[in-house]
Amino acid sequence: MRTQLKEGVGLAVAIAISLAVGGLGGIATSSSVSTWYQNLNKPSWNPPSWVFGPVWTLLYILMGVAVWLVWRLGWASPRVRTALVLFGAQLLFNLLWSVIFFGLRKPGWALLEIILLWGLILATLVQFYRLRPESGLLLVPYQLWVTFATALNAAIWWLNR
Repeated sequence: MRTQLKEGVGLAVAIAISLAVGGLGGIATSSSVSTWYQNLNKPSWNPPSWVFGPVWTLLYILMGVAVWLVWRLGWASPRVRTALVLFGAQLLFNLLWSVIFFGLRKPGWALLEIILLWGLILATLVQFYRLRPESGLLLVPYQLWVTFATALNAAIWWLNR
């Protein structure tokens, strides 16, 4: 029973950390989403604004579960530590993208940053998959969404040069 409680708390903390990073990014986003962002030229395939919140919430929950599954393997393993450091790096870059794109209002800089983020997510996904396949698979929707976000960022930058 005590182990189950510890595992549940670990899972809740992992999800909470991921959601907290999303919340911090939301602060940067909220400063521009209803003003500056609305006035940008966007491609016809730009989703409605209401889509982003639910999608990102689900992705942060999946990230939290994925990192928890890897964390449970034990910090003593160098492979686990590498995977967790990669996860932390991609989470930081995830936050930085919101700050650069929405906070600083720099779509060109954000495009460069999201390309780095994309690579960090892929590296994390591969490391997670090698350690625990289901953990890597939980990151696939995130990788796909950031692929779409990269294309959207590029289109917005191009349309607003």
